[in-house]
Amino acid sequence: MTADPLSRVFSALADPTRRDMVARLAVGDATVNELAEPYDVSVQAVSKHLKVLKDAGLVSRSREAQRRPVHLEAEVFDLMTKWIERYRRQAEERYLRLDDVLRSMPDEVQATPPQPPPHQTEHPTSTTNIR
Repeated sequence: MTADPLSRVFSALADPTRRDMVARLAVGDATVNELAEPYDVSVQAVSKHLKVLKDAGLVSRSREAQRRPVHLEAEVFDLMTKWIERYRRQAEERYLRLDDVLRSMPDEVQATPPQPPPHQTEHPTSTTNIR
């Protein structure tokens, strides 16, 4: 069963190395070798990470003569932004309603003094220690 596009994107970004690659690609296109430079992993490992990002629609590859740069597909972030924004708005509305309720409450709440416990009748046997 194929995951929906949003799930694929979030799954791809769950890995810190892939998030770092996306951050670097946001600055500009890069080749696989350029992306592999800061990591202590093989170029093949970086290629596997890029495949996950490509399958999620986050990156694409093009050809410029002998160079095959990786390009960030920023439109995918619109999908994520819409999803996040929907829930951010719902949470914001809940907090605004809570603010309204708190504003409607009186500033000083009258504290009711604690009530003494009900009077209990003592029996003469209740004062003896039973072991």
